[in-house]
Amino acid sequence: MKKKAALGFLTFTLAFTLAACGEEEKEKEPTAADEQSEQQKSGHSDMEHSTMDHSGSGEVPEGLAEATNPAYPIGSKAIMHADHMEGMNDVEATIVGAYDTTVYAVSYTSTVSGEKMENHKWVIHEELENPGDAPLKPGTEVTLQADHMEGMEGAHAVIDSAEKTTVYMVDYTSANGEKVTNHKWVTESELASE
Repeated sequence: MKKKAALGFLTFTLAFTLAACGEEEKEKEPTAADEQSEQQKSGHSDMEHSTMDHSGSGEVPEGLAEATNPAYPIGSKAIMHADHMEGMNDVEATIVGAYDTTVYAVSYTSTVSGEKMENHKWVIHEELENPGDAPLKPGTEVTLQADHMEGMEGAHAVIDSAEKTTVYMVDYTSANGEKVTNHKWVTESELASE
């Protein structure tokens, strides 16, 4: 009788344990870490350039010098050959500002999302906090004062490249139909005559 009771108890314990393991497996739902890992594997992220408003206020940093003889004067039109924002390549732009400065590609971590932005184009010398003399060398650490994108202002960044050139503020309609005004910045080499 004791053997039957012990065997029954053992069978009950084994069945209970297996049932509990099965329930635990069924109830496991994806965590935020699992979803983030999947986004990274698939190349998607919560902060995509395509979902952002690319328009700007038209305000420029103090001390930014207007170009004296730009290749594309204010009011003229040009074709953009740039792909740093979705829908801007091979579309017509109207020039609304032209400035002589040093332009930088930078890598930084968004102050809002924590996402690492690599080789962001473009930030100008006047949009850096206490930058000193231009041009800064690649690898120089800076603090951004630009506000073209959410999470950029106040972010710590590293200079990826530097170029002294004329930069343009432009209005355009993207390939997906979005009207963009006062977009900062497009370099002279990213523009071509119509």
